[in-house]
Amino acid sequence: MKSIIKKQFIDCSDTDSFCFSLECPECGKVWKSTPVRFSKAGENSFTEEKRIVLKILYEREHAMALEKAAAEAATFFNLCPHCGKMVCDDCFMICEDLDICRSCAESLKETGEPISFAGWVAG
Repeated sequence: MKSIIKKQFIDCSDTDSFCFSLECPECGKVWKSTPVRFSKAGENSFTEEKRIVLKILYEREHAMALEKAAAEAATFFNLCPHCGKMVCDDCFMICEDLDICRSCAESLKETGEPISFAGWVAG
């Protein structure tokens, strides 16, 4: 699932930190990963050689931050087994026979509760 998430990420990274976002295709809510600061943020490179080293380091840290963000997103998003969309917990329904996204639940006439509310007890 992490590979599916990574393909759908929007890269919001800049020269100082790495951050990724994912939009739920059902409700349009946007989730953003916890920013990870680049270890050499703000460092001025005066030589071409140093710029090359920093570029390689940046790419390496970017890849690691992408993996971390995908793991983080997997706790908030779910893959619908019917349509294949990656939807947020508010749009993923816990149904009697098969847990699916809200759109699929409606089209298949399945009832259930969103995963974000499943198990909540009224107080």
